[in-house]
Amino acid sequence: MEHSRRTFLKSISMLSASAALPVSSFAFGKGDQKLKICMIGTGIRGNGFWGKRLVDKYSDILEFVGLSDNNPGRLAYAKKFIGVTCPTFSDFEQMVTETKPDLVIVTTKDSNHHEFIIKGLEMGCDVLTEKPLTIDEDKCQAILDAERNSNKKLIVGFNYRWSPYATKIKELIKNDTIGKIVSVDFNYYLNTSHGASYFRRWHGLREEGGTLLIHKATHHFDLMNWWLNSDPEEVFAYGDLEFYGDNGPFKGKNCRECDFKDKCDFHWDITKDQSMMDLYVNNEKHDGYIRDNCLYRSEINIYDKMSAQVKYANNVVMNYSLTTYSPFEGYRVSFNGTKGRIEAWRHVPYLQDSNIDQKNMHAAEMDQDNDAMNHEPIIIHKLWNDEYDTQVVSSEKGGHGGGDSRLQDKVFIDPNKKDEFDRSAGVRDGAMSILIGIAARKSIESGNPVRIEELTTLVPREKKLV
Repeated sequence: MEHSRRTFLKSISMLSASAALPVSSFAFGKGDQKLKICMIGTGIRGNGFWGKRLVDKYSDILEFVGLSDNNPGRLAYAKKFIGVTCPTFSDFEQMVTETKPDLVIVTTKDSNHHEFIIKGLEMGCDVLTEKPLTIDEDKCQAILDAERNSNKKLIVGFNYRWSPYATKIKELIKNDTIGKIVSVDFNYYLNTSHGASYFRRWHGLREEGGTLLIHKATHHFDLMNWWLNSDPEEVFAYGDLEFYGDNGPFKGKNCRECDFKDKCDFHWDITKDQSMMDLYVNNEKHDGYIRDNCLYRSEINIYDKMSAQVKYANNVVMNYSLTTYSPFEGYRVSFNGTKGRIEAWRHVPYLQDSNIDQKNMHAAEMDQDNDAMNHEPIIIHKLWNDEYDTQVVSSEKGGHGGGDSRLQDKVFIDPNKKDEFDRSAGVRDGAMSILIGIAARKSIESGNPVRIEELTTLVPREKKLV
């Protein structure tokens, strides 16, 4: 299979939902040259999904010309793990200047996404960033301005949209299966393995991740914005820290050196995971970042329970909650319409058969080689009729229910293929998803509802069904 660099670069504009210029405007470069990529941030997500997976699957059309990180040990590990021979850099601007990439991939901590997104755009590169776009409204506005002032485009890596299950929900709503949607209940559950992991890492500090209303819930809010085909208008929320942080019964230096290993239900032995040791523990000396921090350390300042009510431009009201220490991992979502109701769920153990232990649930969800055949129902209730269910079959490989592989294939293999479900996400989508979380955080702090239009220059709108 031959793919030209020109074809790939066209896909960048098509993947960016905010693109206003014709596709040909982004087709710079001639012939069959490979797309030149550099990446900033060499943690797990960067090394695996945006690093090694691209090399393994798309090396015929792209090549890494540079890797950058502020930790030289992680950088050296990443180069070997990803399997590239490109130079490495501690300075981002030096990397871009010397390697002249076509595409910059940003997989750093959320708090400095904006820095590298803006620099990449200003230095003449298209940019692909991991979610969330950024963590506050000022950084968001700076990104919006930078993209508007450049002739380049920004892609946001939303993968949940691309899973067959999420797509089926979109199809049912689009086809008017239950009429006009009037309200939604969306409950997301992080278990005591996956949920706890956020509080061990930098995500437990709001100045780094913006709270889980932004870092984690941006996935969920983007799904809802896409499902409903509308922007959010107003948010009211509650949240608190009641379980982790200072609420714990004891504290330790970290899980490796804790005096309470035998007493703590959350003890995690990082020394049994060689990849974590090689990537993080062996490189603590460079920047002091501890991967197995204590869940009960006083520095934690994010919420561990969150609930928000979101009013949309199309008058839909969503009730959302996020639990971070649930016995199980998954979500339940219900749509109420003028003709009936849709009920859907993923991984809720008492609603489906599963032989995956909860400790391994997140790893299974992220597994890029997972090729198990899954049959997952969506229940449809019609007014004055018996309910019925539709089965969604997902059998292709890829994490996030097949969403990961479908997202990357769209970018690299089928950029020109029309998508009836409009799953591509650009800067506006990235902004609207985080603005719900930002508004929720501000509402918790102020006790008042927060209007989305007060945060940036973006004006909420209801989109037309296509």
